[in-house]
Amino acid sequence: MINKIEGYTYILVNDINTDDIVPSNALTLRDTSEMAKHTLRYLHPNFIEMVKKNNIIIAGENFGTGSSREEAVNVFKILGVKAIIAKTFARIYFRNLINLGIPGIQLNWNETDFSHGDHLEIALNKGIIFNKTKNKEVSFKKLPDFLTKILEDEGILNQLKKKLFK
Repeated sequence: MINKIEGYTYILVNDINTDDIVPSNALTLRDTSEMAKHTLRYLHPNFIEMVKKNNIIIAGENFGTGSSREEAVNVFKILGVKAIIAKTFARIYFRNLINLGIPGIQLNWNETDFSHGDHLEIALNKGIIFNKTKNKEVSFKKLPDFLTKILEDEGILNQLKKKLFK
């Protein structure tokens, strides 16, 4: 059971699409680690230098709109992002997050809930985000059990492998 996700916030804006996350000219790179170095480079040129392992992305409305390419999720996984909290997600992007093992949390947050660099602890099984920096608790709608199970298995492919090789 995923009991706790802990990390530090990195706040983004509204309306970030998959072309913003991975520019199309980076999609031809075969090395996914090299591709990840281009993450958000036009919106946040210093993102790669600023993002740290265990970051939790906080985004606004319409996160992940555009094409359904999995690379736009995989780059965050490569960079060590532990979860993405957004006011709203593009439906396919949200499911790609889950399928690749990154929790997506839809939450209509406000500016008093999170600041850049806040230390968060997320209890997926309880639907609670505790902001340790601000000593503030925020509730969210828990994910359905079948999605939580995919996250526990670290993605849909790992879940399928477990089922196939029992």
